[in-house]
Amino acid sequence: MNCATMGTGGRGLIGLVALTVFGVGPIRAQFPTEPPPPAELKPLAFPPFQEAALDNGLTIILVENHRLPIVSIRLAVRAGSRDDPADRAGLADMVSDLLTKGTEGRSADQIAAEIEGVGASLSAGAGTDFLFLSTTVLTEHTQLAFDLMSDVVLNATFPEDEFSLAQTRMLSGLRVQQADPSAIADRYFFQELYGEHPYARQASAASVEAMTRADVAEWAAAYLRPAGTLLVLAGDITLESAMAAAERAFGAWSGSRPDGEYAAPPAARASDILLVHRPGSQQANILVGSQALPAGHAAYYAAVVGNKLVGLGADSRLYQVLREQYGWTYDAASRLARRADIGYWRANTQVRTEVADSALAELLRQITLARTAAIDADELARAKGFMVGIFPLQIETPQAIASQVANVRLLGLGEEYLRSYRERLDAVSGGEVNRAFRTIIDPDSAVIIVVGDGPALYPTLTRVASVRMIDVEGDPLTLEDLAPRAVALALDLDQVVARRDSFQMLAQGNAIGYQVTDLSFGEDGTVYYSEHVAITVMGMTQNSQVAMQLEPLTMVSVDQTVSMQGMKAVTDLDYADGRVSGQAQTPEPTGTVKTIDVDTDVIDGIIDDNAIQALLPALPLADGEEVTINVFRGGQGTAGQLTFTPDGVQEVTVPAGTFQALRVQVTGGEAPLTFYLSTETPRRIVKLEIVGQPIAFELVQ
Repeated sequence: MNCATMGTGGRGLIGLVALTVFGVGPIRAQFPTEPPPPAELKPLAFPPFQEAALDNGLTIILVENHRLPIVSIRLAVRAGSRDDPADRAGLADMVSDLLTKGTEGRSADQIAAEIEGVGASLSAGAGTDFLFLSTTVLTEHTQLAFDLMSDVVLNATFPEDEFSLAQTRMLSGLRVQQADPSAIADRYFFQELYGEHPYARQASAASVEAMTRADVAEWAAAYLRPAGTLLVLAGDITLESAMAAAERAFGAWSGSRPDGEYAAPPAARASDILLVHRPGSQQANILVGSQALPAGHAAYYAAVVGNKLVGLGADSRLYQVLREQYGWTYDAASRLARRADIGYWRANTQVRTEVADSALAELLRQITLARTAAIDADELARAKGFMVGIFPLQIETPQAIASQVANVRLLGLGEEYLRSYRERLDAVSGGEVNRAFRTIIDPDSAVIIVVGDGPALYPTLTRVASVRMIDVEGDPLTLEDLAPRAVALALDLDQVVARRDSFQMLAQGNAIGYQVTDLSFGEDGTVYYSEHVAITVMGMTQNSQVAMQLEPLTMVSVDQTVSMQGMKAVTDLDYADGRVSGQAQTPEPTGTVKTIDVDTDVIDGIIDDNAIQALLPALPLADGEEVTINVFRGGQGTAGQLTFTPDGVQEVTVPAGTFQALRVQVTGGEAPLTFYLSTETPRRIVKLEIVGQPIAFELVQ
């Protein structure tokens, strides 16, 4: 390249260097390092509410806006999960699920086809206090929307086949929640927080299985009534047109919901820690909170700003301290929730077991600082700026406006609430935030839930507060309850045969790897069981070999090598004379390898967790009868128990063929598992599922 070329058609290398070196001052002057001061807050041009009512007590609220030919309609009924019978928790959700699944004149498919034919959808949902039915359509299809909404509200038939499908879906979802430590923490948080008040109720397998179609119809007949119900419209419609359409659609609707009497939420008491033992968990889920504010409380605006400051977003204190400063977690957050009765505030995080006590202590310290320490002016301005700035985005569509207006009116907050919301936030002072946090939470009387491995967490958590421990089902536990105890275990040795099995590993139905298992016998009677697992999408392989004696059942050794993305972890354990010793390594998500030195006593008959798949066919499994075995988890260096519960025989089709298989639920590990054992002798594992995850292993040959 010659000099002439460098000087034409653009800035050459020499000119660019000169500009960079000699032009630093002018460039910096064009880009200030400090943000400009905030502009004066402009009033929010929120259109006025128009209100009317039908003779049956249905209230119509209209937010008129003709900029776009769209109408959003939201029917809000003053009934929700708080109105579920105690032994039918989840019934309001079931009602909302089935509302659009068939009426006297339309099937579920016909309802879907009609609304989808005009490019819209009709959705229903139940919350704690209210049930909603909503749709958004082009203005020309407003009458169709009213017709469909009134049909499902007045004429829903809750077909038996749709009820059975919904019940199955709900039970499946509950099984997933049972494996989710966050869902477990939620369940016990609300029970501790609200006691006998219906806000504490959570759907369970027992409550859902107890439901009948008749229960659904009776709940709907009792609570889907016009008196006190809101019909909120936003968009391209006049009040006259809205009233006429509402009269045609809902004029024949009549009645009012029954009065409800609810137990008062319990008074605050001295804090302790409710530790929910989830065996094998390598993380602790921590949740801290309290009852907060009734709807309309004057401290709400300051609490909103304070919640942003403490735990909402990546610039919040909890995130910055627990994640960025200490590296204890991937996320930490808080939430302020409003309800018709008393709401709540809570903060949560998930941390490694070994730092759970430190993370909990720091979380409580941050709550104390929010209550007592002067708030920096810049930090306060950023928190207010975010909350003030995001609000217009929450009301920029007719759907969002209808939702906001419905919530405001149902909570009794008044018409001016939405118009003055930003100004009230912007006026909050640091002292008001401190006072709001003193109102909503006191660390000395907070509800504290920790979900994780009980024996690993209990000793350290007692440094923070007194600890009560329960299992996942809610039954009280002591440390002595968790100590492995000798269990008489009679294996059916005819089921332990030399074989080689191959499995495909699936994620959401797609092949992502494979597993090959091999069982053989040595000349001295030693059983050798090996597994080779490869997850190709992760670049991970794991090779394991277990040596054991069967008569009596005795572990001999475990050798395992895991390779993943350049990491290599090696485990080498020896069992002898009632002890297990060696070293166990586990790859960590952080890119490091966790190493545990193992040297501990074990009880007779304990099974290394790497040998479970080999011995499962030999367990004395009969339908409905649980079998509990002692296991040693080398990756954690701890002993525990697994429970195997047969759950009926069913037909299972896998690449290797179709089998009659005994379904066996396995609990007590880090995640619940479901095994399918062929009923033919010798029994054979034909499928394995990880409950709560879309992962399955299927027998290929």
